[in-house]
Amino acid sequence: MRWENLTEPAEHGRADTALFGADSVTRRTFDTPEFAGVTFHEIRARSIINRVPAVSRMSFQWTVNPYRGCTHACVYCFARRTHSYLDLDTGLGFDSQIVVKVNAPELLRRQLGSRRWQGEHIAMGTNVDCYQRAEGRYGLMPGIIGALRDHANPFSILTKGTLILRDLDLLKQAHAVTDVGISVSVGFTDPVLWRSVEPGTPSPERRLDVVRTLAEHGIGCGVLMAPVIPFLSDEPAQLRATVRAIAAAGATSVTPLVLHLRPGAREWFMAWLARHHPYLVRRYERLYAEGAYAPKWYQRRVTRQVHELAGEYGIGPAGDGMPRRIREPEPAGPEASEAPGGTQLTLI
Repeated sequence: MRWENLTEPAEHGRADTALFGADSVTRRTFDTPEFAGVTFHEIRARSIINRVPAVSRMSFQWTVNPYRGCTHACVYCFARRTHSYLDLDTGLGFDSQIVVKVNAPELLRRQLGSRRWQGEHIAMGTNVDCYQRAEGRYGLMPGIIGALRDHANPFSILTKGTLILRDLDLLKQAHAVTDVGISVSVGFTDPVLWRSVEPGTPSPERRLDVVRTLAEHGIGCGVLMAPVIPFLSDEPAQLRATVRAIAAAGATSVTPLVLHLRPGAREWFMAWLARHHPYLVRRYERLYAEGAYAPKWYQRRVTRQVHELAGEYGIGPAGDGMPRRIREPEPAGPEASEAPGGTQLTLI
């Protein structure tokens, strides 16, 4: 996939003409420590509401993704492969070459007002995190939530970002007029593992503070316990500690998801594993020998353990938050507005 399939012509801007085509993308860097080494590609998207393909197992049909690439830099991120559709690297490039759809709020408001739009549920955070650090600079989500609120359009958000609390008032306003589902992703609470595999994210403790704060303001929040990482975060004591912390934060639900390793993510994760835990490489090769997913027996074991712990700590395996809408992610692919011929495969 090439960039010209994603953008509409820009009136002005400095573009990387070798890759993007003249006047289609503005490249920008910021001289601040949090964005060191990061390049932002500002584009004006043609469309922002993307259809999930009919073959998908997702229970929602529409998504909004204002960013591509993610400074969270999670080594296991399934969405890494999507950067290859833009001819960008799925490793460091995914972490540092961030696409920003600068017209997302105005475009969404226009599409929500179309006679063709039927007011269906819209899921966000389904490809990369809409509350990654770039959102602090570009501030797209207030306009997006405001448009959804004004049209009383149901939506859900999945995030690792604490920046969502900046938009608490908007979320409360939207919650008063439509169905709003919020879920925070916390796969484990081990601080050493967090710093190693999720280096650009807020700590698990800070993410659980988001759950707690939302609950205090009457907005139920579920936790997607993902990923559970084989041999690194799946010991019974580790699972117990994580579920206990989730329950203490007041989560409405906890939904476990075992690590999956698709092309793009698999290579990057296995390289990380070889550097930090070389003794596990052969075990992973055996566990994931059949493809991207761990064996069903392993997934069922983890799910059973987490559900039993959730019952023990007084929270259900699925509740009012976004986890009830999440199933195993579908194979990666370009978004409808960004793919030749309008083909889309959208992921959680």
